Amino acid sequence: MSIFKGLTPEPVWSCFEEICKVPRPSKKEEKIIAFLLEWAKKNNIVAIRDDIGNIIMKKPAFQGQEKLKTVVLQCHVDMVCEKNSDVQFNFEKDAIQAYIDGEWVKAKGTTLGADDGIGMAAQMAVLTAKDIKHGPLECLFTVHEETGLTGAFGLKPGFFDGKILINLDSEDEGRIFIGCAGGIDTVAVMQYNKEKTPSGHIGLKLTVKGLKGGHSGDDIEKGRGNANKILNRILWKATGDFDTRLSSFDGGNLRNAIPREAFAIITLQEWKKDWFEKFINSFTNDVKFELL
Repeated sequence: MSIFKGLTPEPVWSCFEEICKVPRPSKKEEKIIAFLLEWAKKNNIVAIRDDIGNIIMKKPAFQGQEKLKTVVLQCHVDMVCEKNSDVQFNFEKDAIQAYIDGEWVKAKGTTLGADDGIGMAAQMAVLTAKDIKHGPLECLFTVHEETGLTGAFGLKPGFFDGKILINLDSEDEGRIFIGCAGGIDTVAVMQYNKEKTPSGHIGLKLTVKGLKGGHSGDDIEKGRGNANKILNRILWKATGDFDTRLSSFDGGNLRNAIPREAFAIITLQEWKKDWFEKFINSFTNDVKFELL
């Protein structure tokens, strides 16, 4: 039985359920490319793959609509691969475990991949529909979107014919956006000196988790907690007030996802442990209040 039984439009959710079964990390989209080409073949749809991996599928106009201009529907096939640290999941092999939670479709411990799996599913549903009146259609599936739009940048002249393109990767239903989110990568290199743990010190592990996370483009203005920033606030205060030493720091997984979890190992003098725990409890309450 379909986990999306009862959701409408049914053809879209049926396609999305099949997409969830196919691994598709950015730069490793071979399986989803093969899936799309095989799906097109089964449905007698013309499909062409370019050297990079982009796919164009073509559908003739509905009877009587042949004079309309060709419209290109476009989506991307890769997804942001993010998971909770306590979840065992291989994005190159495992199927997304989707489920329904009230009015939302979610995934168990990982990103869902609706960005842009729903765009793919919508195009597939349109390609197989028999009752939608439309002019000539071209459905474009691009690769590597989440890692710099390199699939789109690699498109060559003549790969599709349409002059009107609608991108199915926006965030709000019923709205058309002109433009997109941008980003800058910053790489910092810092020299530091290692030292042995001083005598009388104990090790503690600091954990920030349970945050909502989100997309660095669409969700960045929503006031959601950033695990890296929260943990660094703790470390900055702890260094000044408790003379702590940092052993390790690990937070966030992807440049385009707001970090949900971050971890650090520190040392401090054992006699300060009780005071430090009180500081952590107070800080935790403050952060919870900030994120209400």
